[in-house]
Amino acid sequence: MAITMTAAAARHIRDQLEKRGKGVGIKVAVRTSGCSGMAYVLEFVDVKVDEDSVFVSHDLEIHSDPKSLVYLDGTELDFVKQGLNEGFQFNNPNVASECGCGESFNV
Repeated sequence: MAITMTAAAARHIRDQLEKRGKGVGIKVAVRTSGCSGMAYVLEFVDVKVDEDSVFVSHDLEIHSDPKSLVYLDGTELDFVKQGLNEGFQFNNPNVASECGCGESFNV
């Protein structure tokens, strides 16, 4: 099981961690939400939680809890800029369908 990130995502996360002045990485999780059932959650990690799995990609730690990892295994986190819009994109091989607005997914 693994979660990875692109170089663009790593640059963005590294910049945000430097601005915060603290943090060991990011946590990627899912929660029940939206019209398709699940939504991604990203948050900074300041202290490792023992039950979380930790993956290293581009020298940054990616943390995920056991329940979320079932839905996130094989996911690649990317950071994309399209015109005036920018944000994280989740390339998740487990997704069966997404809602029209792209905010939630189903496996």
